[in-house]
Amino acid sequence: MKQSVKIERFTRYAWSVLLYVFAVVAWGAFVRASFSGDGCGSHWPLCDGEVLPTAPSIEKLIEFSHRLSSGLLLPLIIGLVVWARRLFPKGHSVRQAAWTALGFTLLEALIGAALVRFGWVAEDDRVSRAGMMAFHVISTYFLVSSIAVAAFAAKTDRRLEFRNQGPLLWALVFGMFLLVVLGVSGAISALGHMLKPTENVLQAALQADTHWMVRFQPLHPLLATSIGLYLTLIGGLAIHLRPDPAVKRAVKTMVTVYGLQIGVGLVSILLKAPIPMQMLHLVLADVMTISLVATAYYALLEGVPRREMQFAPVETGPALRGRELVGQYLVLTKPRVISLLLFTTLTAMFTAARGWPGLGLFVAVALGGYMAAGAANAINMVVDRDIDGAMRRTSKRPTVTQRISSAHALRFSFALAAASFALLWWAANLLCAMLALAGLVFYVCVYTLGLKRRTWHNIVIGGAAGAFPPLVGWSAVTGELTPLAWCLFAIIFLWTPVHFWALALLIQDDYEKAGVPMAPVVLGERLTVIQIVLYAVLTAVVSALPLVQKAVGWPYVASALILNAILLIRSVQLYFHTDRPRALSLYKYSMLYLALLFLMLAIDQSVSTGPRREGAETAPRAWVYWGIDPTHRAEHSASGDARTAEQDGKGIGKKGMEWLSGSDI
Repeated sequence: MKQSVKIERFTRYAWSVLLYVFAVVAWGAFVRASFSGDGCGSHWPLCDGEVLPTAPSIEKLIEFSHRLSSGLLLPLIIGLVVWARRLFPKGHSVRQAAWTALGFTLLEALIGAALVRFGWVAEDDRVSRAGMMAFHVISTYFLVSSIAVAAFAAKTDRRLEFRNQGPLLWALVFGMFLLVVLGVSGAISALGHMLKPTENVLQAALQADTHWMVRFQPLHPLLATSIGLYLTLIGGLAIHLRPDPAVKRAVKTMVTVYGLQIGVGLVSILLKAPIPMQMLHLVLADVMTISLVATAYYALLEGVPRREMQFAPVETGPALRGRELVGQYLVLTKPRVISLLLFTTLTAMFTAARGWPGLGLFVAVALGGYMAAGAANAINMVVDRDIDGAMRRTSKRPTVTQRISSAHALRFSFALAAASFALLWWAANLLCAMLALAGLVFYVCVYTLGLKRRTWHNIVIGGAAGAFPPLVGWSAVTGELTPLAWCLFAIIFLWTPVHFWALALLIQDDYEKAGVPMAPVVLGERLTVIQIVLYAVLTAVVSALPLVQKAVGWPYVASALILNAILLIRSVQLYFHTDRPRALSLYKYSMLYLALLFLMLAIDQSVSTGPRREGAETAPRAWVYWGIDPTHRAEHSASGDARTAEQDGKGIGKKGMEWLSGSDI
């Protein structure tokens, strides 16, 4: 028999074993959720002292069937090891993966024995049980991953190469760590749903006498969303930095499975975590882990191109040091571009707080917001290095000249993103940190990697990335997103084409030379200007929505009327006379328009004497639990407008997860 046929059969066997593991995992979830874990008593490996249970109860049958199906996995894995030894030479990745699978199979058996012998089953709610359940999930992740790697490695002669992989290697490793963290939080959350069913988890989580598992549950959805955003970012970069079809397929699978996982999680919450949904949720978590492992495996294979390691800087003089080095890294963040975005973030804080939001929070959000936007811009420079070099306006950027290598720029951007998320979570709340990360991911994956080189709609859809900053500022203060906050998002979203297409008219030759399909290049000047007028009208209409909501007073209304009138007049003037001076005039005014509109809204809300908006006075109880600390805003307003912690108990944002040590909320 040909070696290729043998390898094909081995691969099919490995995938079959993996499918069997999924079935065992799903049935294990059923055993736990049906309170059948003590069906065989405290005996292991026997069932109530018997090899085959006689006159068994339903619980005993369920538990015994799980033990039997789990036990059958061992000979299947042994078969995988034996087959791998026969087909592949010593030291081959398939052999190593098969032996690893055997090790984790034995570990899983020991974990099962410990759960039974120590009574960590059925209705036991000790912390030790939660810890062992979390360890069980982690062990399963490594088991399914090792079987999958055996299948992957059997189909290629190339080896994994860990040297000179740049920051992508560590980004992928960190992604795996985050999945483990998410698996742990999911295991504890599922255990809490099972042992401590609660009609309203969010309300119960804020009570000091609520069981700690219930108080943990609301954290899981936000962690899942945040980690999903990170994996989307890393997946998008992996496709770009490792241009290989297998990497692209793995990333697409990962993103698709994660979307399904989020959907299943939401349905499970709405239906109060029915057992079938718990089983599906757990299996999808394992599939998600395998897809991330596949992404890493194919990205790290020898022979795969490494874009960020190409065109290494040539030493033509002394290395950058001191201020010059700092200055080049600062250029990576595009400070002039960030300034307007940051202004909308900070004025949104004043609007949400109806006054001064407090020095500590103000500084933290300003710094965290700058770092998030700076990280996005630095990644953008790495991805767009080729087209930046073709355009006069961007030809001197550090990644083009390689004054800073792409690998170093990526490390810098990852550090900024991590620091931003940590700072915003610590100083404000998890929602705020998640929104900043969402803006970063949208800018990199949707605009830069997805749309910019493909369609003239790039700035229309991708412009949503620039609309996240006011949401970040608003959520930092209130811990929620009200209709007025979404109005701010919509204003920037519709304003962006007006602003950017005016600029594109000025530098359309650059875009045409670089092959970027901006509107003036694809549609021509006439149709582009028509689009500008249309979006100027839409911007003016949306800017009036706060008045419809009865959320603003005369200072904002009067300012909006004047600013919108000028915006429309200059847009119409550009329509009748499409030339550089009028395009430049509209471009410059559009920046002034947005800054003044947001400033006047902040002033309007600060001087308003009307009743506070719904949700502005008291932090929503759910958000207080999910990492928001309203106590740090008590000093934000001498007039008492800032929220205090008395309504819902003490906050936990600044001190992290204090409730784990039994602190009162």
